[in-house]
Amino acid sequence: MSVGTVPSVENWNAEAFNDYVKQLNEPQWLVDLRQEAFESFEGKDWPTRKEEEWMRTDIRGFSLKKFDPPSFTTPVDPASLPSGLLAEGVDIGGQVISLNGKTAVSTINDELKSKGVIFGDFRTVLAEHGDLVKKYLFQGEFDPNFDKFSALHAAYFSGGAFLYVPRNVQVEQPLHVLNLIGDNGVDLAHTLIVLEEGAQATVLTESASLDDDQPGFHCGAIEVIVGDRANLRFVNLQNWGEKVWHFAQQKGCVGQDANLFWTLGALGSRLSKVNQHVALDKPGAHCEVNGVLFTEGKQHLSYHTQQYHRAHSCTSNFLYKAALQDHSRTVWRGMIKVAPGAQKTDGYQRIDNLLLTEHSRADSIPGLEIEADDVRCTHGATTGKVDEEQIFYAMARGYTRKEAMRMIVTGFFQQVFDRITLVSVREALGHAIARRVREYD
Repeated sequence: MSVGTVPSVENWNAEAFNDYVKQLNEPQWLVDLRQEAFESFEGKDWPTRKEEEWMRTDIRGFSLKKFDPPSFTTPVDPASLPSGLLAEGVDIGGQVISLNGKTAVSTINDELKSKGVIFGDFRTVLAEHGDLVKKYLFQGEFDPNFDKFSALHAAYFSGGAFLYVPRNVQVEQPLHVLNLIGDNGVDLAHTLIVLEEGAQATVLTESASLDDDQPGFHCGAIEVIVGDRANLRFVNLQNWGEKVWHFAQQKGCVGQDANLFWTLGALGSRLSKVNQHVALDKPGAHCEVNGVLFTEGKQHLSYHTQQYHRAHSCTSNFLYKAALQDHSRTVWRGMIKVAPGAQKTDGYQRIDNLLLTEHSRADSIPGLEIEADDVRCTHGATTGKVDEEQIFYAMARGYTRKEAMRMIVTGFFQQVFDRITLVSVREALGHAIARRVREYD
């Protein structure tokens, strides 16, 4: 469909876009990139359930015109903002906190600076290291033309963070990024992480609402580039309030003999639609993804994952666990894709669903697309209810039914928790889930 045949969205039309870009005062190359993405956004239709990608996710209740693009005129008081669950008790090496796309905190310790590490909010890093941002922005797996939401993000993104770790530099202290949404706020954060050859780092990212009962809109992206023989531990906790619409593209690419360990927690939002893709680009690349989903009320969380083996002798291991209660629903669609010539591939994907109530629903669609003949690719999915015999067994030893349920849910997630080496992350996820388990008769 050509540009102009799709009606413009009030507050997000060409005039509003031009005003928005003027606020940012960015270099011309980025203005041009945003303009191209905006034209793509204007030319695309909103997704419908006729498409395979969206057929199990209904967004007819979402209306972009209820939200405005971020404004950068109102100051943000850092003292009024939380510091984040993942940062509690952790000796961090730097932190970025934003509210509705506007940066409130951006720090990095001097020792890391002296090693050449660049970390901070996107606007500051762009102003100080524009050539570096230009080299990597949208050069990985993120596609601004993937759909209307990805184009919207590329045109309007603000907030988020940029991390660059030079060759062979080891960053021992975790770096922390927190994106917050206020009442009816909008977050379009873009997080870009680049590790050069032989580098190592741990990055903790999370999102949350200031008020769980207020609406919000998030349309974000994460780009992760792990260089040859580099190692990245990456944690992403989605903990939005229950009225936030969440759309995201999360993309990673891994180099030769490099490792990406990705822990994902999805607990909040009214509706989430996330594409998480990892490409194993060179021989010996390895990726491990551990995902935890917990839903309640009428939440709808949809995750589409892809582990794309482009080179020989790469390994990938995706393990997801989802627990659902009330009338909530999850959709998980996984794909192991093996390119021609990617021999000796070892790919694994699995999701286990635990239904805590009668009306919750989990759709799981694992898939394989293999174009090489010497590979080992396995996938699986399970769905089941809480075993009443386990509850009886616990209650016979003095536990209440509620205590028994908490133990069963905790035990269900233990396989994922055991794979999380960061104690603070394991405890934060465990506490956040335990708080949400209802008391059932």
